[in-house]
Amino acid sequence: MRLLLFSDLHLDTQFAWVRPESARRRRHALRDVLLAILDLAEREHVDAVMCGGDLYEHDRFTPDTAQFLRSAFERLHPTPVLVAPGNHDWFSESSLYRRVSWSPNVRVFTEDRLRPYELTDGFTIWGGAHLAPANTDNFLQGFHVDRAGVNVALFHGSERMWFLEQGEGKVPHAAFDAVDIERSGLHHALLGHFHMPKEAELFTYPGNPDPLTFGEAGQRGTVLVEIDSDGRLIRTTHEVAKSQVHDISFDVTGCTSEQDVRDSLAERLRGLTGSVRVTLSGELGPDPSLNVGDLPSVAPHLDGVLVRVADIHVAYDFAQIEQEATVRGEFVRSVRGAHLDPDQERRILVTGLRALEGRSDLEVD
Repeated sequence: MRLLLFSDLHLDTQFAWVRPESARRRRHALRDVLLAILDLAEREHVDAVMCGGDLYEHDRFTPDTAQFLRSAFERLHPTPVLVAPGNHDWFSESSLYRRVSWSPNVRVFTEDRLRPYELTDGFTIWGGAHLAPANTDNFLQGFHVDRAGVNVALFHGSERMWFLEQGEGKVPHAAFDAVDIERSGLHHALLGHFHMPKEAELFTYPGNPDPLTFGEAGQRGTVLVEIDSDGRLIRTTHEVAKSQVHDISFDVTGCTSEQDVRDSLAERLRGLTGSVRVTLSGELGPDPSLNVGDLPSVAPHLDGVLVRVADIHVAYDFAQIEQEATVRGEFVRSVRGAHLDPDQERRILVTGLRALEGRSDLEVD
């Protein structure tokens, strides 16, 4: 059996951190990704396409999105398309899933417990749905397969150990333990929710197929899962992303003015496309008046530029200023004689010296 798994596409995502026209391009790219997944399904002659949830954003979907999905899935007929709604596209009276007259090949699971869909004799997919944006219980709690053959689950949920390994940034939904899969009699679970891909012995997370934000790591995409009659499987990830997202570090050390920073950053970003997050660090002289909020304008060719400050130090020569017979010198001598924590001392010195210069950019990172 050849199954093509994807999840967490998040059609109609807002992308509020980029310009409106760029956000529209990103949303169009997500649709192109789905079409690429379906094209791959045709080329690979799969037996079914599996969606592990969060296909779209419930609070933002449009009638146009509904019609797009209807026609996209219909073109695969008679190949089955199975959808297990997640916490962002939960199944309800108001969901997109209730507003579409789906072609016969589309099956949307509609219960918050696992229900069977027999792909062929001796091969069953057990799917479930979130019926609300939160508080969905463990789909595997109290569940056990009631038939022979190969049994595979499809749902949107959080494997607890993988959740802990990922750290912060994701809320657990329909949480379960990997051992629950084995206890239930299932051979494997095809899952959605985590955007970080994971291929474990008993479960598969494909990750989101197109980047939605910065800091996403791992080979994500759509996963071709080949399962034999004994439940053994081979997985192959196919990259289908249409968007590019970059994380870069930029050292401001040596820049002598704000324009110097802007010019150097523009050169650094010149060859990139898509969206970029820039992390600033380094040592900047006391003269530049750097407005971080203005820096994204150096790269108008990009869909979006997000600038954040990691660790920028101001290069005042405190020892030299301390020798001055000036108000500045007296201030530095007073602060350095207070025996403060080094980081606190630096912040006070930089803020005070900027204030004495009449500058308004007093905040120190």
